[in-house]
Amino acid sequence: MSAQISKLNRSIAPPIKDAIEFELTLPPYTKHTLSNGVEVYRIDLGKVDAMMISWIFDAGNSFETKDGVAAAVNTLLKNGTSSRSAFDINEHFDYYGSYLSRACHHESAEINLHCLSKYVRELVPVVAELITDSIYAPDELAIYKKNAQQRLQVNLKKSEFVASRLIDSYLYGRQHPYGKYSMPEDYQQLQQEDLLAFYRQHYRNGACRIIAAGKLPDDLVGQLESHFGSLPLHAPVPGTAPTFPIQPAEQKKYHIVNDPDGVQGSIRIARNFPNRHHPDFQKVQVLNNVFGGFFGSRLMTNIREDKGYTYGIYSYLVNNRQDSAWVISTEAGKEVCAPAIEEVYKEMNLIREEPIEEEELQMARNFAIGTVLGDLDGPFHVASRWKSILLNGLDENYFREGIRIVKTITPEELQELAIKYLDPSAFFELVVV
Repeated sequence: MSAQISKLNRSIAPPIKDAIEFELTLPPYTKHTLSNGVEVYRIDLGKVDAMMISWIFDAGNSFETKDGVAAAVNTLLKNGTSSRSAFDINEHFDYYGSYLSRACHHESAEINLHCLSKYVRELVPVVAELITDSIYAPDELAIYKKNAQQRLQVNLKKSEFVASRLIDSYLYGRQHPYGKYSMPEDYQQLQQEDLLAFYRQHYRNGACRIIAAGKLPDDLVGQLESHFGSLPLHAPVPGTAPTFPIQPAEQKKYHIVNDPDGVQGSIRIARNFPNRHHPDFQKVQVLNNVFGGFFGSRLMTNIREDKGYTYGIYSYLVNNRQDSAWVISTEAGKEVCAPAIEEVYKEMNLIREEPIEEEELQMARNFAIGTVLGDLDGPFHVASRWKSILLNGLDENYFREGIRIVKTITPEELQELAIKYLDPSAFFELVVV
């Protein structure tokens, strides 16, 4: 070893390799099917004795018939069964150094377990108990309602919170699952019977997928079969997810005064956009990187670095299954909100009028590939990438095609996309101060 070190010439910098020169592959999963049809995706990676399991149900707010039920059911899954109190459940997972989280989205809801691989046998049966025997005790529901109302009242004083939920309602319509938002009275109207009915239909007898990643025990599938294979769960049935008409607002520009004494405004500029199945989606992701997708983007260079209107401004494509959106988001002093918006539209017109320089495009390519490299760093990141692919009804070809697009798309193609999609007149504009 010492002989090798002595031969290094430290006056010569090592060669720099652009990120786009890397050949990227998405580590595969192994698929198993339990007796009841539930599919298990097993990603066995890593040398650390740690793992995660995600139980993903078709139980997002798209499936609820009463506002707020889906989120309440998901949150209170951990708050008591017939034989364990909320304290007992938390104590059990804490004792084994594990972490059990929940999340509710538009189409799906999740239970996520992070633990040491050697303790999975002690933890998986309790997750099964939550899925089959949660009771939604009235006292736990009362605490949830009170906390949720207080949290909402605090958030409604924040311009960024108000802006984020209003822009969704303008894009999709107030009645669409993507556009509806909670009001204090919605929580008060929640009843135990509402939660139990949703729980029985969408969890105890629901559509479920399981994704496991990390250093997995050899008998993991056997453990899952033992505790979940005989439950009345089933695999999601393609084409059965509810869809809703998208009804964008007729008005395009909004200025909301949320706090008359506030000094900052929250800006959202957004338009509807197709979902990941559209052939332009991954191409526009490259265009978005140049426009506003990272710290070296045009929006950041102009509005933060040059004009100093904001600490940060970004644009992004929303990852919804039915319909996406292209959103520009920033916070700025309320006296400079108008000029900041003007500069956003100037950048839209510039990127429509002139092809992107190759050097700028190369930087955006390197950023995109670098982001993918980060997403492949470790089994949990790989599982997250696969989850996005699977839940959107895609496959590994989507990943490969995305890499190809990043490496080969031309300035001319990007200009055509900019002309097609970055028309200022197509965007909703919202300022909340």
